[in-house]
Amino acid sequence: MNKKALKLVQNILTYVFVGLCIVLVVFTVLSKKNDGAISIFGHEARIVISESMEKCDQTDVSSYDIKDIPLKSMVFIELVPKDEEEAKEWYADLEVGDVLTFRYKYDRQVTITHRIIEITQNLDSKGNPTGGYTIALKGDNRALESDPKASAADVGTQVINTEVDGVNYIIGKVTGQSVVLGYTIYALKQPLGIALIIIVPSAIIMIIEIIKIVGILNEDKKKKEQEEKDKQANEIEELKKQLEELKKQNAENSSNTSTEE
Repeated sequence: MNKKALKLVQNILTYVFVGLCIVLVVFTVLSKKNDGAISIFGHEARIVISESMEKCDQTDVSSYDIKDIPLKSMVFIELVPKDEEEAKEWYADLEVGDVLTFRYKYDRQVTITHRIIEITQNLDSKGNPTGGYTIALKGDNRALESDPKASAADVGTQVINTEVDGVNYIIGKVTGQSVVLGYTIYALKQPLGIALIIIVPSAIIMIIEIIKIVGILNEDKKKKEQEEKDKQANEIEELKKQLEELKKQNAENSSNTSTEE
């Protein structure tokens, strides 16, 4: 790989690294401002702060798209549409096994991410569908039920009626997750997190720039040394030519002198 290609790769990696750091900082700041959520184009990203959706032998989730969700994972949530008709269609597509993030009131209102264990279509007095649903949700980690320190939110069953506009409501459906991104954002939200993501990249960039400057100075030094060598070589070559000319003139003078005699 030549120097130009190596320099291009180095610059690209630097820009990508800086861009990633900026994105992480933005994510961290946004998550602090909005109830721990990062909202982007009809979706949210949240960090799970409970073990209630971790892997458990008592719960078979092998047939579901979303398996276990480890503590501090970041989950990506498709929000419930704001339009009423679109929301009805959205709820109609939900199935048992889907994972929802929702707000629920115990002694205080909390944000929970649990799996649908039952979904029932609401009916009016005549037995006709109303377009609403009653959804029962529960965490996968049933092992917590034997833990006296576990909260009611972690071990209980939550029931939400989508037609009731109250303190219990669904935020959206979990469509993906990332343990690495979750742990990263969680770490950055700690007291030293923002400082580290600013100081460390800045230090790395400074080191890279210092290396570049040293490299440029070395190249300039080598260039000057080479120019000096070339200059000396040219001077020596010129002296050789002059010496050859003098020898030639002396030889001609000697030849003329001999002829005159």
